[in-house]
Amino acid sequence: MSDSARLAVRLTPGAAADRIDGWDVDAEGRAVLKVRVRARPVEGEANAALLKLLAKSLGVPKSAVTLQRGGQSRLKMIHIDGLDDGQVRANLTGL
Repeated sequence: MSDSARLAVRLTPGAAADRIDGWDVDAEGRAVLKVRVRARPVEGEANAALLKLLAKSLGVPKSAVTLQRGGQSRLKMIHIDGLDDGQVRANLTGL
């Protein structure tokens, strides 16, 4: 079975630049990755920009990064094929 990871993301659309701001903690005490994208939250554009940025940052194909839930919400759950949770955290911590 191939590795896969889940990643909680707090997305801010309409930012000045696409960037990963680092880790935060949500109200339940779970780690969430703060991400900003230039795209507006119209017709899924911000979600698509988020998936593209994460794939590039993690060094995996875009097809390996999918939106699991939170399509209409700022808080999203992302599924990543090919990396486990530890690899995802390690790859994103240095950014």
